[in-house]
Amino acid sequence: MTLEELAGMLEKTGIPFAYDHFAEGESPEPPFICYLLPGSDNFAADGRVYFRISEVRVELYTDRKNPEVEAEVETVLDDAGIFYNKSEVWIQSERLYEVLYSMEI
Repeated sequence: MTLEELAGMLEKTGIPFAYDHFAEGESPEPPFICYLLPGSDNFAADGRVYFRISEVRVELYTDRKNPEVEAEVETVLDDAGIFYNKSEVWIQSERLYEVLYSMEI
């Protein structure tokens, strides 16, 4: 999956999204998504990268716990056949929940 394909998949949620962050002053009202590729877990063979595997983080931000919005994101990921792990944290300084979907593509 390419970065463009990932963005196309996120577009299906109908939730505003940006790579890594929104520009200062351009952050939409919650819910919104930031996604990034923070690293890789490539498979090696014969001292070379044999198969590229990118770590992906899809961060869903909401101002209140919102299972319906989470379900929208999860439906898109499920429909794409993507295995993911999910975690959640309250960010006091931002007064936002972050629901993190971690996966490899």
